[in-house]
Amino acid sequence: MRNLRFDRAARTSALGTAALIAALSLTACQDGGQAAADASTTTPGTSDTQPSAGTEAPAPQTGGAAASGSGKDSDSDAGQASGTGTTKAAPASDTRQDDGKDTGPVTRSCDGGNSKVTLTPVPRPVNHMLLTVTNTGSTACNAYYYPFLRFGEAQSTPPVIEESKPQAVVTLLPGESAYAGVMTSSADGSGTGGYSTRKAVVHFQGRDGSGSTGPSANAPLSKAVYVDSTLTVTYWQSDMDDALMY
Repeated sequence: MRNLRFDRAARTSALGTAALIAALSLTACQDGGQAAADASTTTPGTSDTQPSAGTEAPAPQTGGAAASGSGKDSDSDAGQASGTGTTKAAPASDTRQDDGKDTGPVTRSCDGGNSKVTLTPVPRPVNHMLLTVTNTGSTACNAYYYPFLRFGEAQSTPPVIEESKPQAVVTLLPGESAYAGVMTSSADGSGTGGYSTRKAVVHFQGRDGSGSTGPSANAPLSKAVYVDSTLTVTYWQSDMDDALMY
């Protein structure tokens, strides 16, 4: 009888132990499932806060001082480029080289202060004279447009023959000459108001063509010259033949 009770007690204890183990296992399974659920719940939130693998991070911003410095350098370089680009070239007709040296644009007008003039008769054409201006200075000068020529006490200058206008301004280096043709009177006697004089004065034009500039120059005459209303002059030419063809 005693042994029977012991066996029952042993079986009861074993059953209690098994039940306890089963209860503990169930509790552990429930705890593990809840942890897994919690982990699966928090994972999407974590992934939403991270950049995707294909997204590049923004480039770092440059500091204000550094950016300002770069701007200054760019402005400086742009200014230098603009400077070399806005330099304007001088007209070819006003540029000469003196003794192999580039003297730059010539803007000085030939006048009585740096030049001398002569007025001489020529056999052909009839009733024509050749006016010559020679640069006696040390720098180049331009013979602009045409001479303002006055004979005697005339109050006006003779008109110019427009067809004689050259393609470029005549630039004279020291010692060089330019020429203008002068028709003193008509060959057929159709001119009016004629008179004879031994006085001739030349005035020179400036670059802007607005009137005379600088000192005038006297053109000595060896004998009296007869002039009338048909008196005309040509533009300054670099060749005397061109000056006498009108």
